[in-house]
Amino acid sequence: MEINKQYEPQKIEKKWYKSWIEKGYFSPKIDKNKKPFTVLIPPPNVTNILHMGHVLNNTLQDVMIRYKRMTGVPTLWLPGVDHAGIATQNMVEKQLAKEGKTRHEIGRKEIIRRIWKWKEEKGGLIIEQLKQLGCSCDWKRQRFTLDEGLSDAVKEVFIKLYEKGLIYKGKRIINWCPRCVTALSNDEVEHEDVKGFMWDIKYPLKDGNGFVTVSTTRPETMLGDTAVAVNPKDERYKNLIGKTVILPFVNREIPIIADEYVDLEFGSGCVKITPAHDPNDYEIGLTHNLEQVVIMDEHGVMNENAGKEFEGLDRFKAREKIVERLKEMELLETIKPHELAVGLCYRCDTPIEPYLSDQWFVKMKPLSKRAIEVVKNGDVKFHPARWTKVYYHWMENIRDWCISRQIWWGHRIPVYYCLNCGEIVVAKEEPKTCLKCGHNKFKQDEDVLDTWFSSWLWPFSTFGWPDETAELEYFLPTNLLVTGPDIIYLWVARMIMATLEFKDKIPFDTVLLHGMVRDENGVKMSKSLGNSPDPLDIIETVGADALRFSIIFASPKGHDSYYSSSILETGRNFANKIWNAYRFIMMNVEKIEEIPEYVILSGVEGLKLELADKWIYSRLNEVIAETQRNYESLRFNDAANTLMDFIWKEFCSWYLELSKDRIYNEKDKQAQLNAKYILLDILQNSMRLLQPIMPFIAEEIWQGIRNYFPMDEETIVLAAFPVQDKDMINEKIDKDMKLIQELITEIRSMRKDIGIPISIKIGFLFDDIFSEQEQVVRNNIDYFSKLANVVEITFNSGSKFGEEYVASSVKNIEISTLLKYVPVEIKKTFKLKNIKQLAKLEKELQKINSKLSNNKFLANAPESIIIKEKEKYKEVKTKADKTKEILVGLK
Repeated sequence: MEINKQYEPQKIEKKWYKSWIEKGYFSPKIDKNKKPFTVLIPPPNVTNILHMGHVLNNTLQDVMIRYKRMTGVPTLWLPGVDHAGIATQNMVEKQLAKEGKTRHEIGRKEIIRRIWKWKEEKGGLIIEQLKQLGCSCDWKRQRFTLDEGLSDAVKEVFIKLYEKGLIYKGKRIINWCPRCVTALSNDEVEHEDVKGFMWDIKYPLKDGNGFVTVSTTRPETMLGDTAVAVNPKDERYKNLIGKTVILPFVNREIPIIADEYVDLEFGSGCVKITPAHDPNDYEIGLTHNLEQVVIMDEHGVMNENAGKEFEGLDRFKAREKIVERLKEMELLETIKPHELAVGLCYRCDTPIEPYLSDQWFVKMKPLSKRAIEVVKNGDVKFHPARWTKVYYHWMENIRDWCISRQIWWGHRIPVYYCLNCGEIVVAKEEPKTCLKCGHNKFKQDEDVLDTWFSSWLWPFSTFGWPDETAELEYFLPTNLLVTGPDIIYLWVARMIMATLEFKDKIPFDTVLLHGMVRDENGVKMSKSLGNSPDPLDIIETVGADALRFSIIFASPKGHDSYYSSSILETGRNFANKIWNAYRFIMMNVEKIEEIPEYVILSGVEGLKLELADKWIYSRLNEVIAETQRNYESLRFNDAANTLMDFIWKEFCSWYLELSKDRIYNEKDKQAQLNAKYILLDILQNSMRLLQPIMPFIAEEIWQGIRNYFPMDEETIVLAAFPVQDKDMINEKIDKDMKLIQELITEIRSMRKDIGIPISIKIGFLFDDIFSEQEQVVRNNIDYFSKLANVVEITFNSGSKFGEEYVASSVKNIEISTLLKYVPVEIKKTFKLKNIKQLAKLEKELQKINSKLSNNKFLANAPESIIIKEKEKYKEVKTKADKTKEILVGLK
């Protein structure tokens, strides 16, 4: 076989992914005799490009999909892309701006045409990037939230909810983004704590008897005030309730009202009420029948209701001018620093404006009841379980969902208005005739639906609903949803509600919520911060497998991931270690004759096994069970750790090294065959276990092994996951091998400390060794020769006395090496090193002791420092005593 000396992931990964796609390995067939395993991808935005968050999220999904596929069940990972209304339209509007145009100038039809063109040319790039990562989605089933089928599902849901009275249109205070010029739901607003100000403003009483001081953090909204409110229990202002003040600048007469909502401790205790620009003021306004005065337009610019002095100013410019004018008028009492939470648009980070507007809403309370029940009764489980409380809190306090957006890219609201009589018709297509007046001219609602309105239907619309398809019946409910906790409200909860409402089923039974990907300093990775590497550059440099392993290795279940270049080195080094072991094995086993028929038929039972053979099979079967448990319980980083320890530390570092003598021994054909069979068998099983995490290198190696080892499957993608053979697990074998490993490890360490090269043969004395331990060592004495160049071991002889020696211990066993066969220069250097070491340690002990015997230090030093010094003393003394013991054996 021609096997490259260096592992070249780029060639291997492209080759195998192309093969997997061409052969349709990722496309399951409906088999009604088998229950499927299904995962729906959280559809990335059509504007997205791959970042480290996507790497983590999609690798987690792919690990589970690949594992389940190997268990023999029909396994579907259904991919798709979200149309991302606001983000995508913003992308194209930026291009328009470079041409000096706006969407209003070119019109709705033209901008939608341009967005579709952009989508076809550049959108969905992330899908191709996910393929480079190795994602084993069924790409034949890929969906887009604006494709014909999903659009039909959106209309169907809107109509059904409207007919049930769960969708309504109303004038409400909503979150408004002046930059994106659209409404946002509460869950699309991100809050940031900022250092702002509290302004105390004097409003003159109409009767001329002084002022009322109101406190506000947004003085520009005072122009829309229609009342001043105080708490009815506030003794300071009881005499003012019912009086009238004059609103500065616009000279509007507004009443002083009493409402228990007012916080006595906030500011002056008097608050301005602006029903059109504050959600709480809106509710107070409804209670007291207050006027609603809108003072800004949709771009956050002051309108005619703000008065001529401020009309046309941006809201923040208006704030500055109002504050200056209040100072001039001597109506600004104080300005105090004040921390507050500012709502920001989740798309463009613009401060949102509470805005009174006609919008469409979904009543969520009726939909939430069953969605709470299915989590409480365990039908839907969150991992980690702590997120269940977050889910309950949101669902039990759920508000109506504002679903209309004032943009053009998206699902246009299926509502038509008769131009003659104003009748509202909710339908999938424009009606021919108005049933009320007989007129035939209609205008469709200008708004589109919130992007999440199509996403919440993802679990069933992607399988053909509202048609009752065979796929819908077979694959729903799905099994696993992998996402971030930041969209529990925006997406996860809504999918549960929608699927229960329209299919009377849960959408999935398990939700895995992973953490953020942070840098080594704990900062969230972001391209804007410059701390996030480009995953495609990483794939090009070290390969997808190394990246996948690294991100899984660094991501404990449900916790944030801490990514660094050192973690990436872990994945790359592991891949290289596997490759080097594979190359060594294949270059040698091809020289050994073919595995005989009787061995193929009987398997490992047809071989004569020594301790190391029995041990590696015992460990393999323990690792099979442990890895399977980790995959099933979604503890993927534990699976990665287990497999790296087994493949690298046990198979490569121990078993492979112990097998070399047998591989090279051409005189003992049976020993060669044994070594060949076991090495290939352990390696191919290891690749099966590793395939979910590192699929490319696993396939390459597994295919290479097929040439020399009996395996019927054509690809590791569809190969059976290893089944544990409990009969091969032997605790006694594990214990015996562990003893030998510990002894050899200590001998190697002693060689290193003394400076004895591995090429020099040495002998050892094992004293205080139990008879059972001695028998294990005697039966496997050649392992010490192979791995530590030990030519002789003497047991419980006491013969070291009178000789120069160096001693150490393993468990109860004292192990010593006599130095009479060690070159004089090595002994001399070793002795001098220990003399210097002892002097240094004794000097340090003296220094610590003087501190601890100093009454002043003991009286004034913190307890933690004293404890630390005492622990340091013990540690240094232990080292000094050990050094003394070494010097005792040196003459």
